[in-house]
Amino acid sequence: MNDWLDKREGEAAILVTVAAVKGSAPREPGARMRVRAGDFDGTIGGGHLEHRALDIARAMLQFGEARRFERFALGPSLGQCCGGVAWLAFERMEAEQVDVLRARRRQDTWRLVALDGAVEWTLLDDAGSHLAGAATTPAFATERGTRVVEGEGGRRWLLDAVLAPREHLLLFGAGHVGAAIVAALAPLPCRVTWVDERDDLFPADVPANVTVEATDTPEALVEQADPGASFLVMTHSHALDLRLCHAILSRPGRDWFGLIGSHTKRSQFEARLQECGVDAARINDMVCPIGLPGVTGKAPAVIAASVAAQLLAVWEAAHHPEEQPELT
Repeated sequence: MNDWLDKREGEAAILVTVAAVKGSAPREPGARMRVRAGDFDGTIGGGHLEHRALDIARAMLQFGEARRFERFALGPSLGQCCGGVAWLAFERMEAEQVDVLRARRRQDTWRLVALDGAVEWTLLDDAGSHLAGAATTPAFATERGTRVVEGEGGRRWLLDAVLAPREHLLLFGAGHVGAAIVAALAPLPCRVTWVDERDDLFPADVPANVTVEATDTPEALVEQADPGASFLVMTHSHALDLRLCHAILSRPGRDWFGLIGSHTKRSQFEARLQECGVDAARINDMVCPIGLPGVTGKAPAVIAASVAAQLLAVWEAAHHPEEQPELT
């Protein structure tokens, strides 16, 4: 998640952002990569477009160029068959901007970057308040994602949404499968709250999108979770699994919920949850076994890959792609 924000000290870098697209393109507006002389983080989709962007960014570093805004037709001339058009914004990245964005990984931030005229940028929070950079820049509505906007006198700006992950998974269980799922979700756009009462099972270092909760009252975290959270239960205790199932299925709404186990475990839990008075429709929503149909391997890494794909499908189905700007 946001690997383009990985901490690097003392190296000049160019940030390349997909500012807009028309038709088919490798990546969506808001995709980014941070390019240094010898390597880079993130991706704008690979292929010839990315190679061309790398060449441009490194030439900018070599010659001290601060900004570019270029249009790329994704056809034979670029060696790509997408057929669409992509507009890329290139900007020299300042340490101040990276530091603020890194500190706000879990908060929405808006970057406003001048594409012509004086070289300037500013960072705003979701209320439009100034965080860093130039203090006086045009105001634009932020209800949509990354796009190119026009200000006074026809001056163009990149309004870039650096949004905190919307998806939140509460994962109960720090065993082998839980650890494998955390690793599988580390580069994905989500937040993970990793819960277990056994504090010694958690590794010393966890991915940037993970928060560890060592607690013997995990049901309280279920109650406190925001609507729309997702839940995975795979603790060391069937009794604890059952308590968590009851707490999750008793929440209002229909949050996605997966329980590790076999069809036999599902049948046993269904009967016990019915005895506890849990609504039958909610019990039916419980996903058990977890993972994609047809993936039967039981190695932790196999389960983790299958569950990560399942979660991505669930999360993407809940959202619709935003309408993109029309540029020529």
